[in-house]
Amino acid sequence: MSTVNKLVFDIETVGEDFDALDKATKENLTRWIRRDSETEEEYKLALEDLKNGLGFSPLTGQIVAIGALDCHKNEGAVYYQAPGQRNPERKEDGITFKQMTETDMIRKFWELAARYQVFITFNGRAFDVPFLMVRSAVNGVRPAKDLMRGRYLYQNSPEALHIDLAEQLSFYGAVRRKGSLHLWSRAFGITSPKSGGVTGDDVGPLFRKGKFLEIAKYNVGDIRATRELYLKWEQYLQF
Repeated sequence: MSTVNKLVFDIETVGEDFDALDKATKENLTRWIRRDSETEEEYKLALEDLKNGLGFSPLTGQIVAIGALDCHKNEGAVYYQAPGQRNPERKEDGITFKQMTETDMIRKFWELAARYQVFITFNGRAFDVPFLMVRSAVNGVRPAKDLMRGRYLYQNSPEALHIDLAEQLSFYGAVRRKGSLHLWSRAFGITSPKSGGVTGDDVGPLFRKGKFLEIAKYNVGDIRATRELYLKWEQYLQF
């Protein structure tokens, strides 16, 4: 597999403002928590969780950053949203930062993906890829590759082999706990994307504060750690 092009990627997402949603959408989202909550306090807590989780669905969230890293060159780019700002393109440590709209980010990613055969993610099959493919369709962009074809590696197309390290390292869920990227990075002595003090939970608040470049740099930590973890898996666990 050393002669094929390999792309590591990761996305960051944020949810819509719940209070700005129309009445029908609010009722659709909250009817189950109203039904399952036994007290008003339980309902308020569940509602807060729902509001904080809108970015986990492509129906109520959007992509605000896409990081892509060439596995062999260890160089890449982060495409990121920065509404209201006009940030010049910049390059730091082999990563180019480019401000774009969500539609342009998605289009650019698939243009890049067309040149690769192997795609490396952490938990990408459960989150990043389904989210990205649905948002592609919402934005009128057709994905260049089907990265959800077949769960097992032998079922994948040689032109679109998706290696989800969360699945590979947990042996497709055979172990009781899959473990987060932070925990796997820690176990293998890899710098965790959380080492900079930002976590995935901070992306939404940072976006609302206009800290768009901070989100992009956090994304770099994700793709760097994913690449290093892939190299460990490839050397010791790939058969």
